[in-house]
Amino acid sequence: MAAAFSVCVVGPSSLVGETLLEILEARAFPISELQVVDQTDKAGENVVYRSEDYTVQDITEFDFSACQLAFFCVDRALAEVYVPQAAEAGAVVIDDSDAFRADPDVPLVVPEVNGMALADYEARRIIANPNSCAIIMALALKPINDVAGLSRVNAVTIQAVSGAGRAAVQELAQQSIGLFNHKPMENEVFPKQIAFNLLPQIGGLDDAGVSGEEIKIMAELQRVLQNHHMGVNVTAVRGPVFYGHSIALHIETERKLSQDAARQALEVAPGIVLYEADEAGGYPTPMVEAAANDPIFVGRVREDVSHPHGLDFWAVGDNMRKGGALNMVQIAEMLVEKYLA
Repeated sequence: MAAAFSVCVVGPSSLVGETLLEILEARAFPISELQVVDQTDKAGENVVYRSEDYTVQDITEFDFSACQLAFFCVDRALAEVYVPQAAEAGAVVIDDSDAFRADPDVPLVVPEVNGMALADYEARRIIANPNSCAIIMALALKPINDVAGLSRVNAVTIQAVSGAGRAAVQELAQQSIGLFNHKPMENEVFPKQIAFNLLPQIGGLDDAGVSGEEIKIMAELQRVLQNHHMGVNVTAVRGPVFYGHSIALHIETERKLSQDAARQALEVAPGIVLYEADEAGGYPTPMVEAAANDPIFVGRVREDVSHPHGLDFWAVGDNMRKGGALNMVQIAEMLVEKYLA
């Protein structure tokens, strides 16, 4: 990466934005000039990058022609307004919201899985970062899809509260403290108590009872894996974990794949750590293995005793890193290497 680029980070104080800045610094992404931008009420705040203070600029007044790459770490409503403006001004936008993920002219990319989709970035100059669970699942499923084909995927996701933002993290912390102090629970972010509890719905329900989160994961997984004939069924659950999504996967392959062959495929797959040990605790967990780490950890790989082409396994990943900011930075790195140099 010889060239350096003018970079804009929109939403630098969001959980994903903070993680993005940390990863850009840790991976020494080539930045010639950095600008940080957010909504009017956050303008004037300071953000630290490489031990220097950067003042947050008001997005309503910002000129996106000043940056070559723009990372959007904000919600759908803000992205819908300003992502097209940034792209029209000449920036290449990597957007973490779900605003453009279903647009056929916008690449939806996990670099280790479908990096070739970036070749079409110029159609809109927008690249969408997939749903965090779709990223984790795509990485874990690609090696199986490559060697045996996937005909069906059933998944239960247990998603960390950080996926719902900073206020959700604070609510879990406050409720946990309150329980130990015998205080009544207050729910603002979630409809029910989240501390020491599970909520089996993320997002609103459609007429068939499928949640918005489940719809996104199912559609995005098919697109990223480029396997539209594959059946996908997801139940999305919010769990009392701060960081790290967990997914129980039950899959059916087109061709028989043994437990050993599945493990071999996973063991050499990029971005995956096969974590299996013949001992107590010989499996990955969101808190101990996934949180604050880059890889997706896979364990409990076994053949499904109820189906001749079935496999079951467990995957965990940090939703702020590979499920969010790290994937965005890897998209940018691939863009710089192949298309923007």
